[in-house]
Amino acid sequence: MSTNPELEAQIDQWRGYVQRRRAISAGDVEEMEDHLREQVTDLTSTGLDDDEAFLVSVKRMGNLDEVSREFAREHSDRLWKQLVLVPDEPDAGAKPWRELGVVLALALGAGAAVKIGTELFADELVVLRNIGLLVLPFLAGYFAWKRKLTWRVGAALLVPFALLAVVLNVYPFDPDGSTLFLAASHSIVALWALISVAYAGGRWRSDARRMDYVRFTGELAIYFVLIALGGGVLIGLTLGTLGLVGVDFEPVLESWILPFCVPGALIVAAWLVEAKQNVVENIAPVLTRVFTPLTIVMLLVFLGVFATTGGLLDVDRELLILMDMVLVLVLCLLLYSISARDSLAPPGLFDVLQLVLVVAALAVDTVTLSAMLTRIAEFGFSANKVAALGLNLVLLVHLAWSAWLSVEFLRGKRPFGPVERWQTRYLPAYAVWALVVVVIFPPVFAFA
Repeated sequence: MSTNPELEAQIDQWRGYVQRRRAISAGDVEEMEDHLREQVTDLTSTGLDDDEAFLVSVKRMGNLDEVSREFAREHSDRLWKQLVLVPDEPDAGAKPWRELGVVLALALGAGAAVKIGTELFADELVVLRNIGLLVLPFLAGYFAWKRKLTWRVGAALLVPFALLAVVLNVYPFDPDGSTLFLAASHSIVALWALISVAYAGGRWRSDARRMDYVRFTGELAIYFVLIALGGGVLIGLTLGTLGLVGVDFEPVLESWILPFCVPGALIVAAWLVEAKQNVVENIAPVLTRVFTPLTIVMLLVFLGVFATTGGLLDVDRELLILMDMVLVLVLCLLLYSISARDSLAPPGLFDVLQLVLVVAALAVDTVTLSAMLTRIAEFGFSANKVAALGLNLVLLVHLAWSAWLSVEFLRGKRPFGPVERWQTRYLPAYAVWALVVVVIFPPVFAFA
């Protein structure tokens, strides 16, 4: 088939819609996509253009909800087997058992890397600045193995990982300076962006794969928190029980269990998200519908706080930091809700609420920017101020255009596709800004 960008975009949108049908696995989606492409090729050979051939081919594929339900009825045994960790049949279980072994090995490797790092470096600051480099390569390795990345893509990922390692460990940071903290925190953002390339199997330009990564990130956060809460309860009960008999368990906890379990839980959580995303109903729609109205109320409260603080110069520095954290939370909620939305559904009440959320975030961002510029004019530049200012500007552009596209969608002027594509195509801006903070800020501000 000839590579038509518009046709590829339509197929990406179709694939994303099919992947949300929980009874259809990734392998079945690929088979359906191959069938769709064959039909498009046949129809274009008869004289139809790509758009006409695509629409006719999709129509011939039938109603996807009906396909999903019929597939679930005919393959219910396979569906329930996918809901457990590994199947019981030896023949069918070879690949899942192998994947489980790879995941456990990577989880132990991440824990061992953290443990070795804490033993080799007596300075805790050295460990903290390298924590992302110690753990996240194992997550990237899992996706490299899972997606069967080529050596070329793998080498392309190793280079920026190595460059970040050099920057974080060669730059002469002031231990008490702000550039060290900024570089360490923003390096994790840059590393997370690099992992998206491995997650997408090297197809980092695909809007559908980027949105899948957004969905994966949200699900991963939820799974990791659940694992952490469960582990915390077990550790608390163990500490209490051993304390009753006079056994001090804390040295073992601090020296061995936490260094291994925390990074290992991240790898295991990623595996669980991968294993269940095609067979378990996505919880994103429920979470976004609960937290969107609550976040709107929170933003309105913050605007009220700003209104009662007096002049912009009187705004407390800690309040501005809190505002940035809230805006990042709003961005995550926006991305997560868009990733969970059916792009073919008509506008509804929740779309209106989402627009209200974005507009309220825009108002908070504008006030925060004004306060930051006022403080910079009064007290001068610093690494923290410029980093926060840049983040707010990046957020302002993202939110402003999201609001405009949402208005156009609600008015029926545009489909939902442009709203979704804007989110995925703007995401690299955050990675670029993170790299600027990591690489350029330290020498500009004399590593202080």
